[in-house]
Amino acid sequence: MTVDAEEPRPRSFTPQQLGFTPRGPVPWLSPGQLAVTALRVVLSSWFGAYLDKRELQQALPDTVFDEGADDGETWFDYVSDIGDGFDPTYTVAYLLAQPELTVAGAPPLPRGRVLVMGGDEVYPTPSNQQYEDRLKGPYKAALPVPPRGAPEPSLYALPGNHDWYDGLTAFIRLFAKSGKDSLGGRRNAQSRSYFAIALPQRWWLFAVDTQFGAYIDEPQLSYFRRAAERLGPGDTVIVCPPTPGWVEAENDPGAYDAIDYFVRTIIEPTGAQIRLMLSGDLHHYARYAGPDRQLVTCGGGGAYLYGTHGLPKDIPVPPPESLSRKTSPTKEYHLEATYPTRPDSKRYAAGVFFRMPRRNPSFLALTGLVHTLFMLGLVDIINHPVGVEQHLITVPVALVGLLILGSATAFAMPKVGPRRTEHWLFGIAHGIVHIGLGVLGAQAWAHLPFVHWRWPLPLIAAFIIYLPVSGFVAAEVVALYLLVASTAQVNFNELYAGQSIVDSKSFLRCHIGTDGALTIYPIAVDRVCRQWTVRPTDPADQPWLQPARPIAVKLAEPPIRVEKAPVP
Repeated sequence: MTVDAEEPRPRSFTPQQLGFTPRGPVPWLSPGQLAVTALRVVLSSWFGAYLDKRELQQALPDTVFDEGADDGETWFDYVSDIGDGFDPTYTVAYLLAQPELTVAGAPPLPRGRVLVMGGDEVYPTPSNQQYEDRLKGPYKAALPVPPRGAPEPSLYALPGNHDWYDGLTAFIRLFAKSGKDSLGGRRNAQSRSYFAIALPQRWWLFAVDTQFGAYIDEPQLSYFRRAAERLGPGDTVIVCPPTPGWVEAENDPGAYDAIDYFVRTIIEPTGAQIRLMLSGDLHHYARYAGPDRQLVTCGGGGAYLYGTHGLPKDIPVPPPESLSRKTSPTKEYHLEATYPTRPDSKRYAAGVFFRMPRRNPSFLALTGLVHTLFMLGLVDIINHPVGVEQHLITVPVALVGLLILGSATAFAMPKVGPRRTEHWLFGIAHGIVHIGLGVLGAQAWAHLPFVHWRWPLPLIAAFIIYLPVSGFVAAEVVALYLLVASTAQVNFNELYAGQSIVDSKSFLRCHIGTDGALTIYPIAVDRVCRQWTVRPTDPADQPWLQPARPIAVKLAEPPIRVEKAPVP
């Protein structure tokens, strides 16, 4: 639906007034969410090829977009991993919508005429309602109508793995509008899930949809071949994949193959040079510098924080372990900056003991239930010798114990990449610790008076007393496991996903100057706003919700200057 400038502004912070429901952060360790996520991953792996709509996009317009190619300069913004909890998502959306940002160490930074969303525009799974509540609603509230006195900004979005869980159905409906619709005060410009943009000073941005596979579909390759016909020596290219394969290749050597193939077959034959690769997917800011280009990850648009202290200091790109028969020459890249810093990332990790139980109360209930059933079965064995027929309660102890061990082992397994010995060792050890905890709990409970009460009082006592206590203790054991296992890069993602950390967000404001250089300003927000004031009488192009106090912003590192390719 196209935004109507006369649409009334909300008068209260209610879904009826806003037109959407502000959502809290996704509880990633809740039983229901764990089950849904596991099911989505399995279905995507088994049936992804049948759901893949990239081949069908050949019927859609194959426009190569012009965003001021003939101008002397331009500003554009990049944000990724967006639609999770309302407070972090709207904080970033609000800052992106401001006409200008004032940041120490940088000149005034005007709003970009283009906004590129780099992937995972919604969490946990795509649907019309999820996009409405977690993305469209917050971004419309931040920029209700196009800014007055300025051209309508353009919006381009690249799908991430969470956008892909329905085969891109909802994503294409929302974004592939080719100028016929808008999201908030920005015009949806694209017509496919990938796009090429011509920028000033012979800069280009190529956003490649490489989700779920090492191969790029032929319609997409044909589109970029046609776009690349306009490139030549002296042109400079920004490549935007949905995942930072240069980092992920450390654990999955094939993660960079599709990007490398694209570079070798589409860009390099033209004589153009790639100076920047830009991605989201990992929810932090990190920059690697090498002899030929910058490799930047910026996934701080609203999703839970992902730690930086596990990043390698140096990476070879492409990785020597790649199974691809033909690759580009390997070059070394060094980690120059991260946000949050490595010490701050470690401090965030240590907060798992209080954040994880608080963010995932249903996870405590599940672990408490399993431990309670396990305890009841063990107590039944302890208090009733073999041959006694009358039992207070019968629970298949071996089955519950196997469930605990199997679940802990499966939890340690990576969703992508090879399963290493460390995954098996940590998973099995984690399960054994929970079984040992259950045995200790049963030994203690067996000597309490509750077990001798008349039925069903022992069962009631167990669920009222033992279940919440064991649930909390078991959750703390899981927290300790996540902290220890993360040192071996096992369940590193779950260590942070389980905490749903909303702070330390980031996005990029970029400037192509008249001298042809690209300057990147990595904007960082240490603490997102949590209190908003409804502004029903403000002008139509002003945000519906203003922060109760100013949002502090800073640079994650000093501005990065990227020189354009020399003109022969």
